[in-house]
Amino acid sequence: MSMSKLGLLLLSALMAGCVSAETPSTDAIRKLVEPRLGTNVKVDSVKETPYAGLYEVRIGTDILYTDKTATYLFSGHVFNLVTSTDLTKERLDEINRIKFSDLPLDKAIKTVKGDGKRVIAVFEDPNCGYCKRFRQTTLKDTDNVTIYTFMYNILAEDSFVKSKNIWCSLDRSQAWDDWMIRNKPAAPASANCVTPNDEVLELGRKLGVNGTPAIFFADGSRVPGAIDSKMLEEKFAKIKQ
Repeated sequence: MSMSKLGLLLLSALMAGCVSAETPSTDAIRKLVEPRLGTNVKVDSVKETPYAGLYEVRIGTDILYTDKTATYLFSGHVFNLVTSTDLTKERLDEINRIKFSDLPLDKAIKTVKGDGKRVIAVFEDPNCGYCKRFRQTTLKDTDNVTIYTFMYNILAEDSFVKSKNIWCSLDRSQAWDDWMIRNKPAAPASANCVTPNDEVLELGRKLGVNGTPAIFFADGSRVPGAIDSKMLEEKFAKIKQ
């Protein structure tokens, strides 16, 4: 669910009877808040926070907050003004973290630059302009990295065709760079060539990848969007490879 849709739900959430003055269980709050958000909304978890009496309501990869009566819903980030810490971002990073070793790397294009010691996995669509910019600038200037590219076809019908042609090339890594960097399409694939397109699409949805590029690091953390070289190097510096 997008944050814009959740924002509309803030206006439509119904006022209802209060629960006991005692601290309610998270399950009780969930049973109260979920039906008030609409029939198509599934609350994945409710968690009591240590700040301001708020309860965290997680819906997919989104986090909202409610009070102990499940009467009010708050959308936004909570900050600790003393430490200048974005508490919501820290929590989002935690729930979005994956186990990198669980990624089916055999379904990705492997590219090694330099010693390849630093490792990332990137979900990209062959029709994604931001992905091309990321390849043409950031990754072009980054050395000593191994890149696993999952061709995640979500932008256009012909994304699947382009991905198949690239996957079925003799040198997948070269074919991907030819297209993303030099705008040179791969030769048409043979009809009997099998690709992991559907499996990658299912994987991306399972991981909550809603846009491309999406970058996953060896520690399981993720960064959405085309970051620049400085941000990438800073991220690498924080990770023990």
